[in-house]
Amino acid sequence: MTDSETTTASAEAPAPAAAAGDERPRPRPAAGGRPRDDEDRPRGRAGGRRRRVCIMCADHIKYVDYKNVSFLRRFVSDRARIETRRRTSACAKHQRALSSAIKRARHLALLPYTPDHIRTSQGR
Repeated sequence: MTDSETTTASAEAPAPAAAAGDERPRPRPAAGGRPRDDEDRPRGRAGGRRRRVCIMCADHIKYVDYKNVSFLRRFVSDRARIETRRRTSACAKHQRALSSAIKRARHLALLPYTPDHIRTSQGR
């Protein structure tokens, strides 16, 4: 027997008959119309990326201090804008506290309202 004859002979072999009580539902086809198998299943958790934990919840910070300028600068962009929750991974409660603390620090001139490079470049 040649190699081509062995592959066709093994491919024509009948599959073993399933037991009468083994009525499993057929898996839905995967993308491209091919049948699904175990390799198509997602590994680990389903649903994409894991949500990052709020920094302040993890450190058990109860009060966001407006005088802690070095901490607040982490949540202000280079354009002196308050970063969004999506960028900072803060929870809603701490994001509200952050925004009011940043606004208080700006009012007391601890943080700038506008970035330095925009403020100084308009020398009129």
